[in-house]
Amino acid sequence: MQSLNEAIREYTFQLQRGQIQIAYKGIMTFMSAMKSFLENRHPDFAASGLYFGYMDMTYFAFTPPELKQRNLKIAIVYLHAENRFDAWLVGINRKVQAEYIEFFKGKDLGGLILSEVKPGVDSILEMQLADKPDFDHQEELMISIESNVIEFIGKIKELLLN
Repeated sequence: MQSLNEAIREYTFQLQRGQIQIAYKGIMTFMSAMKSFLENRHPDFAASGLYFGYMDMTYFAFTPPELKQRNLKIAIVYLHAENRFDAWLVGINRKVQAEYIEFFKGKDLGGLILSEVKPGVDSILEMQLADKPDFDHQEELMISIESNVIEFIGKIKELLLN
């Protein structure tokens, strides 16, 4: 197992190369622009602040009123190590999360992934939005993510009504 000092030496070496800072700034700039893009196009949705994370995930909540009333949120998540965007249905707390995981058990989820109640898991349902996103074409990426998020929300609303 690597010591903390060894890990920090590797971290410092990678930072000195300069690519990590460029990539990280680009991801954060994109996430901020994505949040603004969605807020402008869906003003009735509630949006949270941007959570920058620890280079594991970066996300913001973007929730329609119908889900907010049920103590649910939609998180748009960038997973750094996977280079992937996901949408997560999350509860406002662990109790709500556990209740909805139980509610969705045994249902046909139409391709959505049901989470388990366990430490470190924050989602209830998940859907992949963009795998290996093309950050060089950001407008197209934002439109694709928006379309997939709206599809995800539609599937959730349908599941909640059935």
